[in-house]
Amino acid sequence: MTTIRSGFSTPTFMAQVGAAAPVVSERRSVPRMAPFAPEMRSGSGVVVRDSCLDELKARPRRPGQAGFFFFDHHFQHNAVKVLPGEYFVSNESMVIMTVLGSCIAACLWDSRMQVGGMNHFMLPDGDATDVSGRYGSYAMELLINEMLKLGARRETMQAKIFGGAQVMHNFTTMNVGERNTQFVVSYLRTERIPIVSEDVLDIYPRKVVFFPATGKAMVKRLAHAHPDVLAQEKRGSAATVVQTTAGGSVDLF
Repeated sequence: MTTIRSGFSTPTFMAQVGAAAPVVSERRSVPRMAPFAPEMRSGSGVVVRDSCLDELKARPRRPGQAGFFFFDHHFQHNAVKVLPGEYFVSNESMVIMTVLGSCIAACLWDSRMQVGGMNHFMLPDGDATDVSGRYGSYAMELLINEMLKLGARRETMQAKIFGGAQVMHNFTTMNVGERNTQFVVSYLRTERIPIVSEDVLDIYPRKVVFFPATGKAMVKRLAHAHPDVLAQEKRGSAATVVQTTAGGSVDLF
């Protein structure tokens, strides 16, 4: 079962065309996106600053913060890859992306402050002494708190959730993807953060791209049990990401 729900007037989802990856919504011909101009002012009056790749790489990293930065030639934006257990929050014109199997990525956005972020967790919860972004209970708190530091407020946040697929047959009895999905839906309901779009469950791994300054999200379904996804969720290593992104150029959609 797959749940797909869109709450935006602009096209939120784009899917891979092919027998193994059905289109999940209307596919439109959209020109390649150009980078925002530096100091671009959004519709809410908030100034959206253009990101600098060298500056992104030079910034000190907080525990759990994604740190694999590159220039994405497809979207013509600076980008960061979020690995399992990591998160990233920004109010700049850039791209946050990840690859999901049974894991969940929650993309939160504050429309008033133009702040957005993504996490990537593997299980709903773990041992009380294990404070790690691999677990949803901590990953969600970490993501929300980092957004609050950039001026976001809970009452103006909205969410888009992705993942929770059953990508490996031997995970059937554990229902990891289903448990992850149930957790994030319940968590956001408790926090009163509305879910405006979602692409969850089913058997397909997903690549997700999120634009934190605008709140736009895009997803592409991959072939079932795609090796890149399984390797990333198993190892979560930067070496895997480098290999699967072909040196930084990611043609996702």
